[in-house]
Amino acid sequence: MGRPPGRSQAAVGAVLAITAERFEELVSRALALLPPEFVAHMENVNVIIENEKEGPFGLYEGVPLTERGIDDVLLPDQITIFRRPLLAYCESEAELIDEVRVTVLHEVGHFFGMDEARLEELGYG
Repeated sequence: MGRPPGRSQAAVGAVLAITAERFEELVSRALALLPPEFVAHMENVNVIIENEKEGPFGLYEGVPLTERGIDDVLLPDQITIFRRPLLAYCESEAELIDEVRVTVLHEVGHFFGMDEARLEELGYG
């Protein structure tokens, strides 16, 4: 997940104080915004939250739908949302809500086969 230009994690300073439960709720709310026709294709996608100290906001691991064959037998795909980098980056809960939503949509976009350029065009870069 890219960060908006002009601001780095280190420049932010203090980490936003949000409980793990509240963060999980924000991720769940972002997933709930997905259209039902998208959700129908995500039965075999695990979404997890990890508490990494530094790094990206999110990560998609798997084989995008656009690269799958008809007879492919695959392990579940995984989307990881990294809590700590998001908390370190955001200055308010309102900003966190938006960044979590964008991060979730970005990683779901990778599942559907979108590359970084397309995600940037859509505002999820």
